[in-house]
Amino acid sequence: MLEAAFATGVRGLPGAGDDTLARVGRERWRSALAERAAPTLPRLDALTADPHAQALMDAMFGNSPFLTWIAERDPDFALDLMYHGPDVMAERGVAEIACLQESAAAGTDPCAALRLCKRRLALTTAVADITGHWELERITRCLATFAEGALRTACGFVLAEAAKRGILRLPNAAAPEDASGLIIIGMGKLGAFELNYSSDIDIIVFYDPQRMQTDDPQALAQHMNRLTRRLVRLMADRTADGYVFRTDLRLRPDPGSTPPAIAVMGAEAYYETMGQNWERAAMIKARPVAGDRVAGAQFLDHLIPFIWRKNLDFAAIQDIHSIKRQINAHRGGGRIALAGHNIKLGRGGIREIEFFVQTQQLIFGGRLPQLRVRGTLEALYALAEAGKIAVATADELAEAYRFLRRLEHRLQMIADEQTHIVPEEPKRFARVATFLGYADTAAFERDLLAVLQRVEAHYADLFEDAPALSLGGVKGGNLVFTGSEPDPDTLRSLAELGFTNPKAVDGSVRGWHHGRFRAMRSTRARELLTELMPLLLREIAAQPEPDAAFLAFDRFLQALPAGVQLFSMFYANPDLLRLVVHILGMAPRLGALLARRSSLLDSVVSRDFFSPPPPLDALEAELGTVLSRCRYTEEMLDRGRAWANERKFQVGVQSLQGLLDTGAAGIAWTNIAEAALRCFLPAVEAEFAAQHGRIPGCGMAIIGMGKLGGREMTAASDLDLIFVYATPADGAHSDGAKPLAAPQYFARLSQRLIIALTSPTAEGQLYETDMRLRPSGKAGPIAVSMQSFTHYQREEAWTWEQMAITRARSIVGPAPLMAAIAAVLRERLTQQRDPQTLVRDIAEMRAKMAHEHPVDSLWEVKHVRGGLIDIEFIAQYLQLLHAHQHPEVLSVTTVDALDRLERAGLMEQATHADLCQALALWQAVQARLRLTLAGPVRPAAGAGAEAPQALERAVRGLMGLDFEALVDHMTEAAARVRAIFAQMIEEPVAAAEKAPLVPADGRHAP
Repeated sequence: MLEAAFATGVRGLPGAGDDTLARVGRERWRSALAERAAPTLPRLDALTADPHAQALMDAMFGNSPFLTWIAERDPDFALDLMYHGPDVMAERGVAEIACLQESAAAGTDPCAALRLCKRRLALTTAVADITGHWELERITRCLATFAEGALRTACGFVLAEAAKRGILRLPNAAAPEDASGLIIIGMGKLGAFELNYSSDIDIIVFYDPQRMQTDDPQALAQHMNRLTRRLVRLMADRTADGYVFRTDLRLRPDPGSTPPAIAVMGAEAYYETMGQNWERAAMIKARPVAGDRVAGAQFLDHLIPFIWRKNLDFAAIQDIHSIKRQINAHRGGGRIALAGHNIKLGRGGIREIEFFVQTQQLIFGGRLPQLRVRGTLEALYALAEAGKIAVATADELAEAYRFLRRLEHRLQMIADEQTHIVPEEPKRFARVATFLGYADTAAFERDLLAVLQRVEAHYADLFEDAPALSLGGVKGGNLVFTGSEPDPDTLRSLAELGFTNPKAVDGSVRGWHHGRFRAMRSTRARELLTELMPLLLREIAAQPEPDAAFLAFDRFLQALPAGVQLFSMFYANPDLLRLVVHILGMAPRLGALLARRSSLLDSVVSRDFFSPPPPLDALEAELGTVLSRCRYTEEMLDRGRAWANERKFQVGVQSLQGLLDTGAAGIAWTNIAEAALRCFLPAVEAEFAAQHGRIPGCGMAIIGMGKLGGREMTAASDLDLIFVYATPADGAHSDGAKPLAAPQYFARLSQRLIIALTSPTAEGQLYETDMRLRPSGKAGPIAVSMQSFTHYQREEAWTWEQMAITRARSIVGPAPLMAAIAAVLRERLTQQRDPQTLVRDIAEMRAKMAHEHPVDSLWEVKHVRGGLIDIEFIAQYLQLLHAHQHPEVLSVTTVDALDRLERAGLMEQATHADLCQALALWQAVQARLRLTLAGPVRPAAGAGAEAPQALERAVRGLMGLDFEALVDHMTEAAARVRAIFAQMIEEPVAAAEKAPLVPADGRHAP
């Protein structure tokens, strides 16, 4: 018997990496055999007496605890294998699987039996590999063939279960898979008969409802998903008997949003409309492995036009190239560190060989059917035979592929781990070298390095003429978003770029490629984004908060109606991409506007976008030209908003880029609003007059109040307006088809204008309006006559309304009416007032506001004590107090009013300096917050409390200060303003009355 033993005939075996492991392994195997029938020990003793058989045991047990475990668990099989060899035992395994398929179809649970067969297969292929008895191709084919048999067994069993439960009716109960309509497609190495030793298996489960016989078609999808999960558990669950194969379903269409089993019609539609080039590459290796294989073959036949495109345009070829160029070739990158190297995903690794082959198959396979082969080695030689690569290149890559796959098998064989990492620890590294048959590590290092460098060189040369993915040489390490699972090197690269949650970034990018957003549902859009990805991620990573900036870009993509035009602009103009990323990272409000109207970027590339904003007259002329071309009201509203959005976007970008300071930006925002009012009023008047006519000699003017009047608007300002019309003759009516009395006429005209300004259209809303500053407030008419306006200001206006008109000015209307309004305002502002009444009214009003708007945060810059309101109240108080003697102090702009008061000698220089510095600070903070944040900030209480990240991000670098320094500056400014307000207003009141200040009701309170 000894002479016939396979183990005695093997030569050239690797040594034991650990002699102790080898000895313990032999002892454990012997002990396990000793518990069996008596004849086994003499057979073992005969083997151990032979040095060659002894060497095989050492190679197995001295290098692999996993093989020792199998031999101890199944000692008789291990002994038979040593005697009969892998050829005989593999044939027995095939027969066992065939029997299992029959019993499973009859309803016998194959769970334990499949796991036993898998253990035996693992030992058989390990011996075939270690002894060199089988070539690589036979080993991988044996593993894949077994996986296919196991899948068929499990598939037959779950189908039989479904039939037994009445879910399905099977055409052939003895062969449940036949004509069942359930399709199992083997992908990757399973499909190509290239499984590695501890590989998982990639499958996609489809079902054809038209082929399936069921009494409940509405519930079929739910049943197929449950059946698929049951199938996966049969294969992948770890039990006391081990597992069969880890089973991965993530190569199915858009795995993040689709169920485990997909109907064929939906799948076909996906591949035809959303399929990506990496999915085309994956489908090269696809084949039916279980279930209804006839239906599976027909399904794959239907995908041939998707996989093998006969005519590739430039963009498609670019995207195929980008599959490679997302993996940095590291040309000239220095020596590869072997310890810790990933031989699958790393430089010069197995994936580079596979991508080398697959990209060329995708490019040429549509026209050359002989390239449509699944196996990597087979494809290499097919490419050489077709003249697409040199024969020498094919030979070298094939040799490298076999070397790396052999190393991969030994690494996995040690502990049945799906690893591709060469150990970093020197002793473990040396054991791997020994397991491969090397006498010393130096020779192993030399051979491995040579292989990796050879592969890397061929891989880089193949794409030498391809344009750089990085748009100007930006290198980003590995950035691979193809395939079904995160690439470890990509996650590492993202972390090195500065992302704190690389997995979230990776998952979102994969979602983009799967077309989950409207903008990504065209092939061209996905191809362009693939090209842009390294630059995009690098620019996002350069933002102060990379993860937040990425989320903003993700939301931006989600809101886009389409992507091709925008991505094409980015590709042609990388600076535009940088600008958009900066906007999204720093100014969500601008980003939201940009997402709604990506066409705004057309204006960015215009020559004058970064020039100073045009003056008011130029803006008015520009908008007037736009509106003059409109044929109907809706068109006027849309085009007017589109114009305003472009101009607002320009000012916002220039402000964000530091090209406009706060004051210049305030004037620019105001000019846009003023131009809109100047153009919309006559347009609305003309339309209104077509129905109601006009009142001869009577026109309407608009008074701008608040920030509009003061030319201090921000990105989020509304319009504080008062409508005043010339006083008509008694009983005057309009002269149109539907005449109206003057009060009704101008009230309705005002309402029409407000609707024109505020109504949302496809282009958004132009402005919000606030009419509460009109005479008598909410109780008063929406439009007042000049006579009523004059009377109210002279006789009825409260102190707070007199303060408000310090910032009032006429925006648009008939010149005589505007002059009359200006005269009334100046008359009222220069009226002499009782100082004690004035100061008490203002003090009471500020106390009441503080009571109604309590704040405990510096960031509420308007209402915080020592903030904007206090400064404005001081300026308004001093103007009302002194304007009767010094009318030159009047100004609608706060800083100008402070300057005039100081020049008139009515304010000390130190006080003026403190107030102006604080005003500039508060206005800058407010303008930045309104520009950058889409909603109100709700920071924690207290100046020193922790601020939300969005707030810190928004004000970072403002006035050249970091966040902590800015908070200190704000705290000091608030204290100085608070002290000035108390000295000027509160203390004189308290001293005069010798009583605590309380809010008062009455004529002079708001």
